[in-house]
Amino acid sequence: MSEKLFEFMTAGSPRAVSGAIEQFTVGLGSLTALIVPWESDRVTLCMAVTVTQGEGWALEHTNLGTVRLTDAGNETTRVEVLADKPEHAEQQKFSKLFDRFSSELQTRFQAMQ
Repeated sequence: MSEKLFEFMTAGSPRAVSGAIEQFTVGLGSLTALIVPWESDRVTLCMAVTVTQGEGWALEHTNLGTVRLTDAGNETTRVEVLADKPEHAEQQKFSKLFDRFSSELQTRFQAMQ
C-alpha cells in the first residue's frame, strides 16, 4: 500500500524529468530510481525508488516508494511522490532516507518550473 506524500509541477517532459531524477539519485549513494515499464504508459512514467544493500552479485533492493511523472502538456510534468508503507522493522529504518530524498527532490525539481 502506498501513501501519497505530495505532488508538484516541473519543467520538461516526463522522459527528460525521469533522466534527471535518475542522475539525482546517483549522487545519493545507495538510492536508485528506475523506470518501471509495466507500470508506465504513453502519458505517465512510473519510477521505483529503491535502496540497495550488499555487494557484487548479492545486491538486495528494497522498494521505498514511487515517483509518478505525468505529461501535463507544454513541456510540463506533474510529479507525484508516493511512499510505500513499511511492513517490517528493517524497512522502517529506510523511511527517513526516503523522506529526505522526497524533500530534496521537491526542492530541486519544483524550482525548475
